[in-house]
Amino acid sequence: MSCTVSPEGNDRDAGVVEEICGYLTEPPPRSFFMFAGAGSGKTHTLVEVLRRLTGVVPHENGGTLARRLRLYGRSIRVVTYTKNAVAVISGRLGNNELVAVSTIHSFCWELIGGFDDDIREALIADKGAQLEEAKAKAAAKARGISDTDRRKFAEIEADIEALKGVSNFIYHPDKDTYGEGALQHGQVLDATAWLLLNRPTLRTILRDRHPIILIDESQDTMKSVLDSLITLTEPRGNGITLGLVGDHRQRIYMDGHSDLPGLVPPGWAKPELKMNHRSQQRIVQLINKIWAAKLAGRTQSSSGVEQHHRTEKTSGTVRLFIGSTSLSTPEKRQKEAWVAAQMRQAAQSNAWATPAGYQSLALEHKLVAARGDFLNVYTAMTLIDPNGAAPSGRGDNTGPSAARLLLQDLAQLAACVAADGSVNDFAATAVLRRTGCLEQLPTDASQRIARAEEMQEAVVAFGAMCANPDANVAEVIAPILKAQVFKVDARLLQQFGDQTPPPDAPIPRRESETDDARRRRGWCALFEAPWAELERYRRYLAGNSELATHQVVKGSEFTHVMVVMDDEQSGGNQISYDKLFGATELGDRDLDNVQAGKETTIDRSLRLLYVTCSRACETLALVLWAENPTDALKFARHESGWFAEGEVLEIP
Repeated sequence: MSCTVSPEGNDRDAGVVEEICGYLTEPPPRSFFMFAGAGSGKTHTLVEVLRRLTGVVPHENGGTLARRLRLYGRSIRVVTYTKNAVAVISGRLGNNELVAVSTIHSFCWELIGGFDDDIREALIADKGAQLEEAKAKAAAKARGISDTDRRKFAEIEADIEALKGVSNFIYHPDKDTYGEGALQHGQVLDATAWLLLNRPTLRTILRDRHPIILIDESQDTMKSVLDSLITLTEPRGNGITLGLVGDHRQRIYMDGHSDLPGLVPPGWAKPELKMNHRSQQRIVQLINKIWAAKLAGRTQSSSGVEQHHRTEKTSGTVRLFIGSTSLSTPEKRQKEAWVAAQMRQAAQSNAWATPAGYQSLALEHKLVAARGDFLNVYTAMTLIDPNGAAPSGRGDNTGPSAARLLLQDLAQLAACVAADGSVNDFAATAVLRRTGCLEQLPTDASQRIARAEEMQEAVVAFGAMCANPDANVAEVIAPILKAQVFKVDARLLQQFGDQTPPPDAPIPRRESETDDARRRRGWCALFEAPWAELERYRRYLAGNSELATHQVVKGSEFTHVMVVMDDEQSGGNQISYDKLFGATELGDRDLDNVQAGKETTIDRSLRLLYVTCSRACETLALVLWAENPTDALKFARHESGWFAEGEVLEIP
């Protein structure tokens, strides 16, 4: 393809659509990775490419491709990360039979669903690899293999034996399934990756169905699936043609590739979207500087395309506010209201006059839970299901499947309870009817009456406990479970009936823990947690909490944004904004990872900061609650190079 002079100004990306069309229609077609930064219009670009390749918009080579696809009954597959993205792309494309749009989970299940023997072999192979890795890790420990390690081995071996007895596997891309043969989301991806590498027939099926596959948000696509698909692109012209769209700077999930541009094979094309259509100039400048920063402890590449703001967006307000994390939560809330007042004055915008006028973002789920007063329930749910406890960018915001009774049916019933514990009988009956409880009543009249009275007594007792501010989860749900009002997940029933004490928590960095022990600790903690926290947790899952996390707002934009950073309330050691802003020193593990070239706390923290800052369109307030505010202020004002004079303020 001939090179042309790139236009400037707002039209500097004008030729990218035609460029990509050329790669996909030239003989032989060429795979590509398109860098698409924050607010770059990647969805628009992707849709316009598809419209030309399928003949919706007149295009000579695209029309030829469309006729060939129709002739052989094939289509272009578009894989996105969320159900919302599927809806957006499908809506913009309209009724187009030559394009199949789905989430990664739907795509994988469509490919492997029904091949039960192959799925079984893939999962057993994956478990076998886990077992070997666990044994090697345990053997390398100075203290040798522990009893906990042996229990972990036995747990994996039991999983392998259980898989051998499964004849049919079940899965739903949009919700969790359970029971024999039920697959979790990650298992479907693992099985697909293995089968693509080990089953030539499956590769042939995929190529015959979808000769072109375009993957959006490719930086967060599971490594194994992406690696498998990349291997299928060779030889060029005989394999699939793969188009990856994404921004490695916005990777927020650990199972994605840390350096996606470095993964791209040498022969691939690398088109770029250089514009940021979302944000004002000052915000675009900031995110460019953040990514280019040369920081101690950083190992990830600073590669990427510098973004350009639109010519008419020449303003924008940025402020960093730094205070002491030693303040109490109520004091921090009060100070953040002061921050909003400062932003109102600096930006001359009344949007900052009320919390409804701006979007508050946090960088950790635990911080959201601590601020929202549901930390006990969140911690318990995380132990029960680490992958399902928090809202995700995929849209799976329903909490652990085993606790679904507490989060759905009982939530509806609790809404029928007044503050004094009285139950609205009409509303409660509607809930029981809607959830199918009344369909199970006996046909015999006397038995029917007796059963109805039993259920009513249970609901009344449930209401009374709901109104008790000191009641825990176990006390509230006990009458419902005893009367068997609802159909209850067997996992919940088993754990509720188990009266054994919870296992001891493992010693960090010294002991491992079996999955069964972790889940048992979680259930015990959940039953002891205050019932009042459960409603706040449910609001958090629905996106109605005081703070939103980076996962939930991924791909979203807001006119005015406040980002809250607080290591003290976030917990864990995966990210640290104190370290990023120089408020604390790098730890031994950080230094070891730097020496080994592994991803560090600084790498992860920098990416999440980039993601949250790039959500803002007009104004951005960063709030750092630091262990050492003095050092953080020094770094921000004099060393980072991120902020102009007067943009960094100390919180009084």
